[in-house]
Amino acid sequence: MTAIRAALAFLAVCLLTAIDARPSIAEIYRPWCVQYFGRGGENCGFTSYEQCRMTATPGTGGYCVQNPWYLRYGPDGSATTGQGRARTR
Repeated sequence: MTAIRAALAFLAVCLLTAIDARPSIAEIYRPWCVQYFGRGGENCGFTSYEQCRMTATPGTGGYCVQNPWYLRYGPDGSATTGQGRARTR
């Protein structure tokens, strides 16, 4: 019985060490989206306008727009996560 407990403890330690314990980071939003006519779908996985245009060909019914979430929360956006804000009284 103690051998089984020792084996289970060893297995648990091995599994826990295999898990990557780094803090999670939110995905950085991409600046360009393809919006599709009729289907209502959207794909915001493009880093350049050219890349977006290659996906939004006339046959797909899509067009490129700037990602509104990227404009607000992107690397140069005005919204912050509370860092560097001045306190108001």
